Amino acid sequence: MISPNRFFAILVGVLLISASLALPQGSRAADAPGKALVLCTGSLPASILNFLKWMAARETVDKEAGMPATQWYMHTNGDSWDFVAIAPALTEAQQAKVDALATKKGLKTGLQASLEFRQFVSTHTDTFVNGPTTATQLVQQAQGH
Repeated sequence: MISPNRFFAILVGVLLISASLALPQGSRAADAPGKALVLCTGSLPASILNFLKWMAARETVDKEAGMPATQWYMHTNGDSWDFVAIAPALTEAQQAKVDALATKKGLKTGLQASLEFRQFVSTHTDTFVNGPTTATQLVQQAQGH
């Protein structure tokens, strides 16, 4: 069970984890937050390096597909999670581009990638979020400005 004070996380399914891509900046208003995915993982101790190699292979595909890099954070103290990754959400076209390139490179996608991902982690959470933004912008939105 994930504790309530755990960091919210991304990537609905490993299909999105493998993507780690961004929406084009020009597709939204300059002051409007984007949509991102946040992934929080608890890795299996014997699998941490293999997990990072697995994600790095997908990061290489993302870069080759012209997508921005995912931001990674590593746990150093406190809660029980190991890694948090934050990436802008993908459009269907971006996901298709990444999947095609991943398949061409012999990487699994879809359900097969999802099952493969799970061999490296003991827990994970993922969710869509709006951002980045500021507290001031959120107050303005809440007040209808």
